[in-house]
Amino acid sequence: MSVVINTNSAATIASNNLSASNAMLQRSLNRLSSGSKIVNASDDAGGVAVAGRLGAASKRVGVINQNIGNAVSLLQHQDNALKTMGKMLERMSELEELSSDATKNANDVALYGTEYTKLSAAIYDILNATDFNGNDAFAALSVKVNDDASGSYSIAAGLSSLTVATSGGLAIGHADATAANVATAIQSIASARATNGAHQSTLGYYAELNSSAKATFESAISKIVDVDVAEESTQLARWNTLVQAGTAMIAQANGSTQSALTLLR
Repeated sequence: MSVVINTNSAATIASNNLSASNAMLQRSLNRLSSGSKIVNASDDAGGVAVAGRLGAASKRVGVINQNIGNAVSLLQHQDNALKTMGKMLERMSELEELSSDATKNANDVALYGTEYTKLSAAIYDILNATDFNGNDAFAALSVKVNDDASGSYSIAAGLSSLTVATSGGLAIGHADATAANVATAIQSIASARATNGAHQSTLGYYAELNSSAKATFESAISKIVDVDVAEESTQLARWNTLVQAGTAMIAQANGSTQSALTLLR
């Protein structure tokens, strides 16, 4: 092997290796300090794009679930109103029976009729004036339930019809017709509550599905961008050792030129 002065190839190679090792050491330090495998877009250009799309999808699904939760809250509010109207109709049914008592006089029947009429008016008031955030609580709804553009769930009007006739009040001569009318209204309320419960149950399943989808998206994003601390710590130790070794080797390579001076003495 020749001994030269102007060119020190060993030191140059050692310096290049040290630079590469130091760059990787800095990369590991950046990853561990940030907790992310992708510190710069250049670290994984494709991964940045995929993680961005998945992140946006995850946020959309989260908002969709919030909207579903709001729709369920509206349905619960609607059901409370239906339950109240059902109790009122039960009382109206009781009043019918009370008014049919042969021992009651006309004044008694009139008093029962007054309560009956008030309850009937209150039912219509609840049906027509109950709102939720300024919206009719019994109106039809269309709820977006997934990230698909056409993924909507339709909820029909909460109570398609409710008829409680008050014509004639509770005069005994009208008792049979009125009783049949209230019984029909009670059935309408019961059917509306059953439908309401079915809607709540269905939306609950959609919310569960979206929660699972959101968790899946977040898991996929984590695999792309989150650093494995155990693995990266191992790499950090490796690059740290190589940097130290490279530094020592440059010193050794620079010292090898001293042999040329020995020959020149």
